[in-house]
Parts: sequence; C-alpha cells; structure tokens
Amino acid sequence: MIRTGFRPTLRLTEFQLLISPGLLAIVGLLMIFLVPRGLVRWTWGDIWVSLAFAGLALAISITFGLRGFRGDQVLLPITATLAVIGLLMIQRLHPDLARLDDGYAALAQRQLLYLGAGTAILWAIVMFAGPLRFMTLLRRYKYTWLLLSLALQGATFFFGTEINGARLWITLGPVQIQPSEIVKVTLAVFLAGYLDEKRELIGSSWRVGPLSLPPLPYLVPMGMMWAACLLTLVVLNDLGSALLFFGIFLVMLYVASGRAFYILFGLASFAVACWVAWLAFARILIRVQNWLDPWQDPLDTGYQQVQSDYALASGGLLGTGFGLGRPTLIPEVHTDFIFSAIGEELGLLGSLAILGLYFLLVMRGFAIALRAQDGFVRLLAAGLSAIIGIQTIIIIGGVIRLIPLTGITLPFISYGGSSLLTNFAIVGLLLHMSNLPRRA
Repeated sequence: MIRTGFRPTLRLTEFQLLISPGLLAIVGLLMIFLVPRGLVRWTWGDIWVSLAFAGLALAISITFGLRGFRGDQVLLPITATLAVIGLLMIQRLHPDLARLDDGYAALAQRQLLYLGAGTAILWAIVMFAGPLRFMTLLRRYKYTWLLLSLALQGATFFFGTEINGARLWITLGPVQIQPSEIVKVTLAVFLAGYLDEKRELIGSSWRVGPLSLPPLPYLVPMGMMWAACLLTLVVLNDLGSALLFFGIFLVMLYVASGRAFYILFGLASFAVACWVAWLAFARILIRVQNWLDPWQDPLDTGYQQVQSDYALASGGLLGTGFGLGRPTLIPEVHTDFIFSAIGEELGLLGSLAILGLYFLLVMRGFAIALRAQDGFVRLLAAGLSAIIGIQTIIIIGGVIRLIPLTGITLPFISYGGSSLLTNFAIVGLLLHMSNLPRRA
C-alpha cells in the first residue's frame, strides 16, 4: 500500500543538510566576485539571482514536510549540493567563454533555468506519483517504454544532428534534445518490469560440462541488448551511451538473478565488440589512439585531451583557486570536460570531495533498492542508481584517461538541459520509491 497521508512531518535532517549548498553558493559566488585578476565580473544582482536555486531546494523540503512525505532525507541535499557546484562552475566559466564566442552569452542563465525546470520535475514526481499510482503505470506498460526507447534511438539515427562526429542530438527549432538521456530512464523502467516478471526463469540454469548456464530463451534479451549497444556505438558513434546502456543492463540483470555469469559474459562480449569496432571503423580508431597517446596529434585530434591533462596537473592537491585557473583553454570545458576545470581550480581534494558526494548518492539509491518490498521497485531503484554511478565513472574515467573519452555529461554538474532534467527525474523517482512499503 502506498502512503497517501497528508499529516505534516518535520524533515529536520534534510532541512539542516540543505543549509550546506546554500552556504556553498554564497561562498562560491563571493569568490567569483572577488577574483583579483578582474576577468570575472559580476554584480550583486547576479549573486542574489544565483542563490535562487538554493532557496528553491529549501522551499521544496518545506513542502515535502507539509505534504507528510516521509521518504529519504539525504538524497535531496546531496543532489542540491552537486547542482550548486555545477552552477558555480558554469557561472565561473561563463564570462571567459562569452568573450570567446557570443553564443555563450546566456550560458549561466540557461543553466539556472534548466535547474529550475529539473527541480520542478523532481517536486512533481514526489508530490503526485503516489496519488497517480505511478509505479503501477510504469510496470504495466513496460513494453511501451521499450518501444519508446527504440523509437528515440531510431529518430536520432534518421533525424539527428551530427556534432563532432557523433549523432546525439535532435534539433526542434531553437531547442536541442539528446534522446539518449531519456532512453537511459525508459530502458531502466522496461528492464525492471521485464526482469521482475522473468526473475525465476532467469535465475534457473542448465549445465554444459562444468558451466552452469541460464535457459537459452532468456539469453535472447542479452543478445538483443548487446546488438543494440553495438549499433549505438557503430551507427551513432556514441560510445558513452553504448557503455551506459549495457552497464545498466548488466547491473539490473545481476540484481534480478544474483548470477555473476551475466556480468562476466556481458563484459567479455562487449569488449570483443569494441575491439572489432576499433579495427573496422576509423573514427573509433582515432578515439582510442587519442586515449592511448594524445600527443601524437596535440594540435588537432589530441588537443582537447592534452589541455585537460595540463589542467589536472596544474591543479595539484589544493588547486589554483576558484576563478584563478585557465580551464577555457579546453574545448567544450562546460560539458565533456567540466571535471578538468574542477580538478584545476579545486585540486585533488576538491575532486575527491565531489566523487564522495556521487558515492553517497549512489549508495543511498542502492539502500532504497535493498529495503524495497516490491521486486519491480527494487530493480528500478537499483537501475536508476546504477545510471548515476556508471555515467559518473564513464565521464570521469574518460577525462583522466582510464578509458577512451565519451560524449556523456557529468550528472548535475555539466551544462545541458536534457541531462539535468532526466537526472532530476531519476532522483525524484528514487525519493518516491523511498516512501513506499519496505521489507520487514
């Protein structure tokens, strides 16, 4: 049974933790305002406007309490802190980028608008998902979410705009949409419904010599997912989404079956597919070469990675200081390489602190999954938490050259409307699921 009571409750822990992003916004904006080199100029009006998001998060906490919401009290403060860090970095980069290109003139204002819209989505999910029996609708129409995922990927192939060699965006008038950001959520919803329905059969096995294998008909979804991710890699040149989709699939399959075979076989098969793609397609070969040795072409294909390496190296342990680095030497620093800007100006300690926030966020999500009474809710919470974790690992791994660079964003911190809206929706769903019945 879903808790639908409207008896107000005091969410004191959440409210106290939300003071941190508010103070962070004040200190960060004052640091930007007082940068001695005079290159970053802001008015006090800019500072008050920028504090709006922190105030909005506090207001949401109050409305949750008035609504009688008794879900997790840590997810919202962590999310708000990451979002404030992202907003501060965008505001710090905004003036320097605007001097290079007039197209960046409203960068910080757009980011604030996206944050407001994302927060509204989170609030709406928490407030109305229970009365609308949202989980029941998600479970019932699982194949609709699969068809939507396929349709969005197909639309990207036929109507997408190719930028920097990858077909990731669909342009609708003045708006650009990244369908893969939506697909990661709809895919998790479908997999949660499908795997919950087939859980017992997927967990059974048959033996071939010393190997214990799952029933052959239920290996078909793995094969289809493997093929879909390979097509995403080859046709759309979207390594990041391919890794993310397949990672989500493997995590949820393991949670449903408890069998390490799926993880090992899946990783091995995907590695083979990537190796074949590396041999067969020149653009993937170039990406791998830039990962292994960006200095082979430091002024062209390897320029972005070389500048990122310089930025991280110059940051050292404590960083150059907020607003005192030169991160705008890195192309696309506000999206793909914002972690390089963080490493340069906040140093190793600041970078580790941000990684700690992501770790806490993912662990809270998995804790919600472990406590869930319903199998579908358990799988969906695990899948949504895995999205945040895997996406963070992929983009940071690419920036520090643990893996080839991909075109996905750092959750809640990188600039981008599609990413912010979907990630706030993920947190909204996790908050809603934390308020559902738990295991005894």
